[in-house]
Amino acid sequence: MIPLPAEPERILLIKPSALGDVVHTLPILRLLRARFARAHIAWLINEPFANLLEGNPHLNEAIPFPRARFARSCSHPGSAVDLWHFLHSIRRREFDLALDLQGLFRSAWLGWISRAPIRVGFGNAREMAPLLYTHRVPVRQTGVHAIERYLTMIAALGCDTEPIEFDFGISLTDRQVIAERLAQRGITPATRLAVLLPGTNWPTKRWPVAYFAKLVVDLNRRCGLESVVAGASDTPSIPGARSLIGQTTLKQLAALLERADVVIANDTGPMHIAAALNRPLVSLFGPTNPVRTGPFRRPEAVLRLNLPCSPCYSRICSHQSCMNWLRPELVCAAVETALGAG
Repeated sequence: MIPLPAEPERILLIKPSALGDVVHTLPILRLLRARFARAHIAWLINEPFANLLEGNPHLNEAIPFPRARFARSCSHPGSAVDLWHFLHSIRRREFDLALDLQGLFRSAWLGWISRAPIRVGFGNAREMAPLLYTHRVPVRQTGVHAIERYLTMIAALGCDTEPIEFDFGISLTDRQVIAERLAQRGITPATRLAVLLPGTNWPTKRWPVAYFAKLVVDLNRRCGLESVVAGASDTPSIPGARSLIGQTTLKQLAALLERADVVIANDTGPMHIAAALNRPLVSLFGPTNPVRTGPFRRPEAVLRLNLPCSPCYSRICSHQSCMNWLRPELVCAAVETALGAG
C-alpha cells in the first residue's frame, strides 16, 4: 500500500492514448472517484479522444494534449511556445498525486513536470519511465489484461477493484444524431443492424476488405441484418455496407454501437467500446493477444485461429495467415452464435 501523507485534493490521471486504452481507463476513473470523493480529478488525454470524456460524472477536468502540434516543437518556434505554456499550466494546477497509466517516458515526464509530490507508475514501465516516479507498483508483464494492470495500481492506493463499469455519457442528442443518419441511409428503428469496424492502425490486424464484403451479403441473407461501416476517416469502405466513416464523434460512435444488434470488429479501439456496452460482438484477432488487449471479460467475443505464429505482435507479415485463413463463413457462424447468445 502506498502511504499517503494526506488525502489528495488534486489528482492527475495520465492516460493520453490509444482509444482502447482510454476506454479501459474509464472504470479506473470511477473507482478513483469512489475512493477520493472530494478530490479534483483531471485526466490528461490526447486531443482526439477528449470528446469521449465529455459529461463524465466522475471527472472534474479533461486536459486535452495536442500531441501532433507539440511534436513540431523542436522545429517550429510557435509550437515550442505553445508547449511551454501547456506545461506551465499543468504545473500551475498544483496536483498532489499523479498516476501514470501510460508507462512511457513522455507520460512519466508529464507527471514529473506537474511537480506532484506523489507520482505513481508501473515498476516495469518502459523507456526508463520508473526513474521519474516516487512510487513504483509491481505488475506482471505477461498474461494480464490492461484493465487488470490498471486495477493493480489503484489498489495500491486503497481503491476497490470492483465493480468494473464504463461511463460513456451518451446523450439523447448523440442518439438522435445517429437515428437521423441511419434513417438517411434507409435504416429504421426496426431494422436489424450489424456495425462493421474494419479500421486498425496495424496492417497485420486487418481482416481483408473482400471478406467483409462477402460477410455483408451473408449477414443479410442468413441473419436479416443490414450492415453499416463506421470508424475514423481512414477506415476502409466496405462494398454493400452503408457508410458512416468519419461522420461521428466518439460519443456518437458509442451511440451507434449501442444501437447495434451485433458488432464485427478488428482489434481496434471502437471494438472496446462495443465490448464495454455489452453488445453481441465478434472481434477478429490475429497478431495480438486477446488475453492482454481483447474485450475485457468477454472471451466468447473473440474469434481467432490457433496458429503457431500467432500472436506475433508484428506489424509486417509476408503471409498474414492468421487473418487470411479466417474465412467469412467462420465469422458468419460466430455472428449467428453471438446473436443466439444475446
